[in-house]
Amino acid sequence: MNKIDSAGHSIHFETQLAPLTDIIKSGKYSKIFVFADGNTSQLCLPLFQELLGDFQAFDLIETDPGEENKNIDFCIGIWKTLLDFEADRKCLMINLGGGVITDMGGFVASTYKRGIDFINIPTTLLAQVDASVGGKTGIDIDNVKNMVGAFTLPQAVFIESGFLKTLPKRELLSGFAEMIKHGLIVDQDYYKMLKKSDYKKISSDAIYRSVEIKNKVVTEDPHEKGIRKILNYGHTIGHAVETYSLIHDKNPLTHGEAIAIGMVCEAYLSSNNNNLSHDELIDISNYILTTYPKYTIKEDSFTDLLAFMKSDKKNENGQIMFSLLSSIGTCSINCSVTENEIKESLSYYNIINKNIAND
Repeated sequence: MNKIDSAGHSIHFETQLAPLTDIIKSGKYSKIFVFADGNTSQLCLPLFQELLGDFQAFDLIETDPGEENKNIDFCIGIWKTLLDFEADRKCLMINLGGGVITDMGGFVASTYKRGIDFINIPTTLLAQVDASVGGKTGIDIDNVKNMVGAFTLPQAVFIESGFLKTLPKRELLSGFAEMIKHGLIVDQDYYKMLKKSDYKKISSDAIYRSVEIKNKVVTEDPHEKGIRKILNYGHTIGHAVETYSLIHDKNPLTHGEAIAIGMVCEAYLSSNNNNLSHDELIDISNYILTTYPKYTIKEDSFTDLLAFMKSDKKNENGQIMFSLLSSIGTCSINCSVTENEIKESLSYYNIINKNIAND
């Protein structure tokens, strides 16, 4: 499978980490660190070492798993660990894990001593098709996602399907939401193909296509000033729902589950504000709601959700901004809607979700 050339680095597919072996043996780096969470350390680190021929010449930095730990306090701990290991500016950090690890590891690396090199090895479907690609690094502040960060590119990204075998079905479904989004915003044929696919047996070709889509968008607009904003479809409402769930639910939504909800709500807004046809609205709603677990957005949470949306980093001039579909495969940026319309979209989700549940 061909590598994808991105801005200043390459995204490698199914190479058994052979190019990484060459990087490690080059002698370019004074020390090598592997950053992982407790789950990745247990499930993925053995495969990582096996692919590299039982490579042991690294120091492991381990953090607790979960979005709730993607914050400045954990970063301080990682920076201190690097200092304790006497890491200089010529060391390399390999981020081995899901989106939290690639986001936070990239941020830590890009700020430690004003920047050290890092490589992403995404081990979840979500990280492979989304978080590890595009140069976004960041952490959460006061339950608001990715409020502090930087655009910093890795030296390389390595995508190996073998890591996906460590994932439960729920995590595969979470990553699948971003793939659906890629089809909805730029590639109708890809969306149709995904509708016929089984997310539990997703192909390397489908992963490649999602990465290809995202890479093309971010290469055209590396700092999210224009077209890259289409990647935010489903995320304005989805991030708010995800944050609320992390705070209030005993079994919080995954990122992908929340984005799936956001895509239904924002399809409704697209129909009302950006000419998405009613038939396509129903198509999107029915497909997503029959694919993802049932969830009810409590009406008494609407005010809190709006408050989270008002803190979204994509807003401009005090307005909540959306990327909305004009058709399946076409997306517009910088769309503003009223708070009442947002509440209507949340109610729409609940109503159609209930109707489908009763079928």
